[in-house]
Order: sequence, then C-alpha cells, then structure tokens
Amino acid sequence: MNNFLDCLGQWIINASDVVCGYPEFLLLIGGGLFLLIYSGAVSITKLPHAIRALRNRQAQDSGKDSGQISSIQALLSAIAATVGMGNIAGVAIALSIGGPGVIFWMWVSAIVGMNTKFFEGVLSIMYKGKDSNGEIQGGPMYIITEGIGKKWKPLAMAFAIFGIFGTLCFTQANQLVESFTTVFTTPMGIENTVGLRFSMGVIMIIVVGIVVLGGIKRIAQLASRIVPIMVVCYFILVAIIMVTNYDMLPAVFKSIFEGAFSMKAGFGAFAFVALTGARRAAFVNEAGVGTASMMHGASRNNDPVREGLIAMLGPAIDSGFVCTLTAIPILIAGQYSGLTEVKGLYIALNSFGALLPYGQYMLMLIVFFFAFSTMFSYSYYGQKCTGFLFGAKNGKYYNYFYLGTILIAAVMPLDALVGFMDLAFAGMAVCTMFTLIYLSPRVKAQIKEYFK
Repeated sequence: MNNFLDCLGQWIINASDVVCGYPEFLLLIGGGLFLLIYSGAVSITKLPHAIRALRNRQAQDSGKDSGQISSIQALLSAIAATVGMGNIAGVAIALSIGGPGVIFWMWVSAIVGMNTKFFEGVLSIMYKGKDSNGEIQGGPMYIITEGIGKKWKPLAMAFAIFGIFGTLCFTQANQLVESFTTVFTTPMGIENTVGLRFSMGVIMIIVVGIVVLGGIKRIAQLASRIVPIMVVCYFILVAIIMVTNYDMLPAVFKSIFEGAFSMKAGFGAFAFVALTGARRAAFVNEAGVGTASMMHGASRNNDPVREGLIAMLGPAIDSGFVCTLTAIPILIAGQYSGLTEVKGLYIALNSFGALLPYGQYMLMLIVFFFAFSTMFSYSYYGQKCTGFLFGAKNGKYYNYFYLGTILIAAVMPLDALVGFMDLAFAGMAVCTMFTLIYLSPRVKAQIKEYFK
C-alpha cells in the first residue's frame, strides 16, 4: 500500500511538472497576447481611465442590489489573494534561475495579465447568475452558464471542481511555518518538532477562521485595510534600502535591461530568460485562472467596462510593483546567483538581512501579512465553487474543510498535495481562458460602446 501511495504521489508530482510548466504558461500568456491585440491593448491605452474609475467611488456602488462589496474592495480582495509568497520567494527563484533580465519580462507579462484581468472583470459583471438561495453571484461558473449557455454547465462544474482544490492554502500555510521556524525558533535552539508545527497550525486556524467564517464582507473589509498598509510598509522598507544604497541603483536597472535583451549566450538563452520572467509573473497575478472574476462578480458596480478597468490594476500592483520591490534589494545584495539549491524565501531574507539591521525580521513580518491575506481570500473562492456544485446552503461547510487543510499543511511534507493543487489550478485556467476567448467579441462590443 505504501509503495502504491509513493508511486501515486510521484506520478502527481511528475504530471504537475509537465502540465504546469510551459503548457500552462503558453495557455495564459498566449491567450493573453491574443486578448491584448484583439482589444487594442486596453491595458496600455486605457490605463488613465482605469485610475479615474478607481477614484469614482459613487460609480462603484451603482448597482447596490447586484452585489455585496464595492469595486475597490473587490480589487483589494483579489490583490490580497495574489500578493503572497510568489511575490517574494517566486521573484528570488526567478532571479536565481534566469538572472536580472527576468524582471523586465515580468513587467511585460504584467501588461498582458492586466489585459486578461480586464476581460475577467467585464464578463464578471455582464454575466452574473443566482445561487440556490436566489442571491446574485459572479465568477467563471456563471459567466459560462449565463454567457455561453446552459448546455455548457459541465464546463462550469469542471471549473468549480478544480476550484475547490486549486484554492486550498497548502503552500502558504506550509511555507509560513517553515519560514517562522527558520528565522525565529531554530536560531533560538528550539527543535522543529511535529508538536511545534501542530501548535503553529492551530494558531493559524484560529486567525484565519475568525476572518473567513465572517463571510465575504468581513474578508473584503479586512482586505481593504490590510492590503494598502502592507504594500506601503513594504515600499517603505525597500525605499530605505534604495536610499542607503542609491549609488548601486543605476547598475541594478542596467543589469535588468541588459539581461533582458542579452544575446551573448545565444538566442536560446535569451528565450529562456524571457520565458522564466513571464511565466513567474503569470503565476503570481493569476490572470486567466478565474479567481479574480469570482471576487469582482460580488461587486455592486453594474458597469462591465468600469469593473474591467478597475480589475486590470491588480497585475500592475502584484506582478509589477510588488515584485519589483522584491527584486531591487536582492539585486543590490547580489546573493541570488551560484546557488546549488533554490530556496526563494531564504534568498530574500538573507538579502534584506545583509542590507538592513534586522532586515530579515522586518521582511518576515511582511511575509506573515502576505501569507495570511492570501489565505483569507482563497477561502471565499473555494466556498463559491462549493456553493455552485452543492447548493449555497452547503457552501459554508467548505470553510471548515479549508481550515482543516491548514493543519495538514503545517505538519506534513506536501510535495504531492501541492502538485495536485497545481494541476487543479491548470484545470481552472483551461476553463477560464476558453471562456474569455469565446466571449471576447462581446467584450469588444462593450469597449466600443463605453468609449464612444
């Protein structure tokens, strides 16, 4: 039996490595490039409109009976889900693999992701549905059934099944425990035992449970407060490093642009750097996966294009701004190359620690907020998927299942489980990107009407 489980776990890991590698990347980036061109590069040409839409609070509440939260709360809750370990550990891993040039291609991928998120935001308002309680809901499940047609409900159900498992918080909870033991308990001589990890898991369950059991309004209220604060604090921390090392900044940005277009090692090396950066950003911002449209579908805004403009700011913040904040200190410290074993978060912690007194502890505090904010929003996604499949009254039971997985993540090695989650994430992306491309002519008609 043990051999069977070991073989099954290894098969899941191998399948995840294959499917969630370049096939998923090509789906998200290739599909995103099509939407970018087809829409006339909305993410570039209409960025000023997006900022104005974000400032128009009255318009964000234009349909008070059609949602539970405002557009800005939807945006910040979606950012809370995407700004996490990937923005710190993921950036460090990308730098260690591809060098400074990957950051430029992360910026390019952010622009593509902004355009995809625009389509998600537009369709989340155009095609809302009602759950079994008669409450208005949004997300890929309803975009499929209301936009493409009821006969496509199996595709909507497939997305919901993938979503239940794809939005579990195994990675965040596990890495949070690993980070805490590495930075705090191990240096203090405290042994990293199962009992210690179990205790930390219980604490995480209590913290996350207080928030997620309060529903979308409590999640949105907390996200609208915590996201701006944690991003500003992170900016201040990096700004201090930039000011104290201002003489190295020209060389840092020079290395980014030189690395992005370097042909010294041939075209293959250039393509590898570009793909590494773009792929990492695509996984950070989740554009095309469908998670954000579930959050924006809860918005009280009734103007599809306005919601799309607000939604597209998400990738600009998470895989554009925040990832750049991570990259600069790591590049200044220069501790990302020549590693035999890639440990992303440790690279970042060591870099901040080398540049600031107690820098690793300050970064660790920010990591806590990043990880918890992701866990808060992910629970909502899973609950909506459960409610679609089994009825809204039963959706609340998902939260207890979700909280239980935090304890599992805290005490167990999770390679196979994370691989399973990654496969589910890929399934969500297939369902979502097909839907976005299928309905793209209707989005384009909305764009023309809005900007007349």
